[in-house]
Amino acid sequence: MNYKKGADVLPARLLKEIQEYVEGSLVYIPKKSNKAGWGYVSGAREAIDRRNRKIMSLFEQGETIEALSDRFHLGEDTIKKIVYRKKSI
Repeated sequence: MNYKKGADVLPARLLKEIQEYVEGSLVYIPKKSNKAGWGYVSGAREAIDRRNRKIMSLFEQGETIEALSDRFHLGEDTIKKIVYRKKSI
């Protein structure tokens, strides 16, 4: 990590504004990034979303939480989080 003195790199008005919130503290400012979210490059996110849609579909067709847990090798609490989630995938 590269530390820089705020007074050396920030405009005076911005430094003054920041001091209103964190005077005398260290603040980490992350780099700008176009980094893809977890699993998007490898395809893992898509595979999990596909699996979760399948679980939701089977649940809607009457499959039990216990049966889904056994079939997908996931804990029952994990299956519940998937099927009772408000947001759709």
